[in-house]
Amino acid sequence: MLPEEIKKFIEEFEKLPSIGPRQATRLAFRLIGGGQAKLAEMANAVSGLKKVKICPRCFFVHSQKTDVCSICAESTRANDVFMVIEKETDLMSIERTKKYRGKYLVLGELTKSGVLEPWQKLRLNALKKIITDEMSDKMAKEIIIALNPTTYGDLNASLIEKELKNYSHKMSRLGRGIPTGGEIEFADEETLSHSLTRRE
Repeated sequence: MLPEEIKKFIEEFEKLPSIGPRQATRLAFRLIGGGQAKLAEMANAVSGLKKVKICPRCFFVHSQKTDVCSICAESTRANDVFMVIEKETDLMSIERTKKYRGKYLVLGELTKSGVLEPWQKLRLNALKKIITDEMSDKMAKEIIIALNPTTYGDLNASLIEKELKNYSHKMSRLGRGIPTGGEIEFADEETLSHSLTRRE
């Protein structure tokens, strides 16, 4: 009943977070209803994402001419303090507080099974390599594990701490300014600031 082009659109977009087949179908019809000019504008926006790169140090997205992102390249940041976060949006929320001046590691979406994916282990290994290659005593000053305070977030945090505890003088977690079950991405700046200040 539906043209193959729409079926293909639905098939691809329903794979995205929070978008199922029904929402993808609505999106397709909304875009088509906007006319050819709106479709071309949207196509250009999606095509532009091909220019976005992943930083090989922290795995955040960027479009700098260099390989590394602007955060990793910033000389005024502490090079021996690292924050492990789950999503890019968590990094953006932390940055808005202007309370953290170290570096990051974006681990990627965690599973609820409490098992790190092979590609996440590779990211942790990349951080270990940075620490052993660039720190004078092969140890970071501090590694902050900033995962959502949920059951599976706590479980994954324990796994990450085991992986990294021999690479840092201090391991800490965000303070519980964020309620249990909450998400870093949606916390306001004041709550996040308190969580950073009261990390344990």
